[in-house]
Amino acid sequence: MKRMALPLLGALTAIAFAAAAATGDPSDNASESTPTNPQNDWFARSDAAKESQPHWMTPIVTITPRLEQEFRYDQLEQYKSGGASVSNFGFNKGLELIPTANSEIIVGMPGYQTTDQPRGASSRGWADETFLLKYRMLSANEENGNYIVTGFMGLSVPTGDPALTSGHYAYTPTLAVGKGWGTREAGFDIQSTLSMTVPDRDMGRLGEPIVWNTAFQGHVDHYFWPELETQYTHFSGGPNNGKNQTVLAPGLILGRYPLTDRLNFVIGAAYQKAVGGFQTFNNGWQLTARTPF
Repeated sequence: MKRMALPLLGALTAIAFAAAAATGDPSDNASESTPTNPQNDWFARSDAAKESQPHWMTPIVTITPRLEQEFRYDQLEQYKSGGASVSNFGFNKGLELIPTANSEIIVGMPGYQTTDQPRGASSRGWADETFLLKYRMLSANEENGNYIVTGFMGLSVPTGDPALTSGHYAYTPTLAVGKGWGTREAGFDIQSTLSMTVPDRDMGRLGEPIVWNTAFQGHVDHYFWPELETQYTHFSGGPNNGKNQTVLAPGLILGRYPLTDRLNFVIGAAYQKAVGGFQTFNNGWQLTARTPF
C-alpha cells in the first residue's frame, strides 16, 4: 500500500486539473434546467442521458451498466503465494464520455505494470491499449422503476511492451444489468455483468475466459457507498483450461463531492480475496479516483 500512495496522489492532482475546465451542473446528475433541445449541446445531452437512468455509484471492480462521464484512475496491487506481487498503475481506466443519448465510449489509459519475484527476474512495462463501447437498451431512474440494461463491446489492442502484451486483438462482448431500491439519497442496488473475452487468434494459448461480476451496493448519508463485489471466472482454453476462480471484494466508495459547478470527486478502495481451490493470486487491493463531470 505504501508504494501505491505517491502515484495515487499524483494521479488525483492530474485528473483534477484535467477536468477543471468543465462548468455547469453542481453534481454528475442531470441539471433541472436542461435546455429544451439537448441534442445541440454536449453537456445538456449527457446530463439528459444520466437523468434517464439510476444515479448509483460506479462500483470499483464491476463495470457499471450506467452511462458515465468522468476521468478515472485506478491502482491495483495483488499478492501471490511465494511472495510474488503485481502492481498496475492506471489499470486501463481513463476517459469516459457520453456522445449520444444512449451510448458511452471509454478510452483506456494503458496501465504501467510491475511484477516482483522474490527469486527470478522481475518485469516492468506498459499493458495493451483498451477501448469500450456501451449501448444502453433500457433504463429508468429512481422515480420510474430504478433499473437498467446495457450491452458492451470491449477491444484490446496489442500495443503493450513485449512482456505484457497479449500479441493479439481481443474482443469482449458483455451484457450488463442493474436493479435498485430506494431513492437517490439512500438505497440499495445490484449491478451485474457477464462477459467473454475472445482473441482474434491463438486461442489455445490465450483462452476465452468467461467472467461474471456482481456488485451489491448500498447508499447511506449521501456520500457513502459501501459494497461487496464478487467475481467468478471460468477459464476456457489456455493454461488454466477448465478451472474456476472466485474473488470476493468488500469496499467503500466516497463521493460525489462537488469541486466546481460541474466537476465532482470520487475516491474508493476494495480489498480482494480469492476464495476456493484454484487461485491466480491470493489477495490484493484496488484503489480508485474519479472526477465525474
